[in-house]
Amino acid sequence: MDSATIVRDASRCGTDILAGLRLDWAVVCNVGRVREANEDAALVAPGKYLIADGMGGHDSGEVASETALLTLADVASLQDQTETQLALIESLTQAQDRIGEIATESPRRAGTTATGAVLVTHEGVPHWLVLNIGDSRTYRLQGGVLAQLTVDHSQVQEFVDAGFLTPEEARVDPRRNVITRALGAGMVEPEADFFSMPALPGDVLLVCSDGLTGELPDEEIADILAGADNAEQAADALVDGALALGAHDNVTVVVVAVGDEAIDNATDRENGTDRENGTD
Repeated sequence: MDSATIVRDASRCGTDILAGLRLDWAVVCNVGRVREANEDAALVAPGKYLIADGMGGHDSGEVASETALLTLADVASLQDQTETQLALIESLTQAQDRIGEIATESPRRAGTTATGAVLVTHEGVPHWLVLNIGDSRTYRLQGGVLAQLTVDHSQVQEFVDAGFLTPEEARVDPRRNVITRALGAGMVEPEADFFSMPALPGDVLLVCSDGLTGELPDEEIADILAGADNAEQAADALVDGALALGAHDNVTVVVVAVGDEAIDNATDRENGTDRENGTD
């Protein structure tokens, strides 16, 4: 297993150097202004950036999200894309079984969402393999344009797809928390979506729970990402924005800014700086 860090109720930042890419990352996990417990968690490891949003009540949701991330942590990055996807599917099945064993104090079963990106190789080129199950999201900012890479597994997303709701209406609809896929939560088996795209210098990845997207529209998220000087500043600004609007749910964000290792190192030398590699 890669050296992995589980983050809850904290902020972390660091830099990973992999496949000629410099990956500057930052994570912020905040309980928000309404909830007593934080059922969100994030995992950061070299080339692997994931979040999980637990459900099932205080202890159960926390255990479910951490169980999912610790299980997914066993999947290595920078491996063949097909092999990695098969390993992720196997890990999701293991997580499903483990979460199903979690005892709850209410009839509501423990469960969690999971989404994020793993750096893999495809035809000799580094790619992001993005996974998603539930309504947490992974985005990419490329050339100033924000694109949602994942598709929500939620009731309101089905209404959007059918033309009954606009995306903006879905963001505030009272049914927005009803999800149609999850790890655990009484689901028969995990059914994740996978997406693949080249990992390109200049891109910024955002992995977040619905505590962010339930408060900030995509346009504002794009402006914050585009206007930030670095991943740490972007992550802080996104969570601050959600807090300013009430942060009715837990809020977790992971921001990964992709750079070219050779170019960035040359720039550092020109500026007389020496930044350490590795995760904090």
